[in-house]
Amino acid sequence: MDISSFYNISSGAIQKAAENSSIANIQPTGEFTSLFDKAVENLSTTNSYLSDAENEELRWALGETDNTHELSIALQKASTALQYTVAIRDKVLEAYKEIMQMQI
Repeated sequence: MDISSFYNISSGAIQKAAENSSIANIQPTGEFTSLFDKAVENLSTTNSYLSDAENEELRWALGETDNTHELSIALQKASTALQYTVAIRDKVLEAYKEIMQMQI
């Protein structure tokens, strides 16, 4: 099971959006910046766990290791991190949709 094939999470687009916001002379507040930095950190951690799981799968498939314990731990970490990231994404999208439906 290749978890990374389900979601290819990249923080590059998020970083580019952050850079573009400073180009447009938008000064982020301290709270938003902190929240944004934590989101980028979360994506990086999730990518790391997905990469580790994929590497462990490859090592096991190639016969470089017989330790299924490390493989199952890596897969569980990746799965949990991905579920957490998707849950956060869903909440952010839900909040965005609610804000967009507000009447001014």
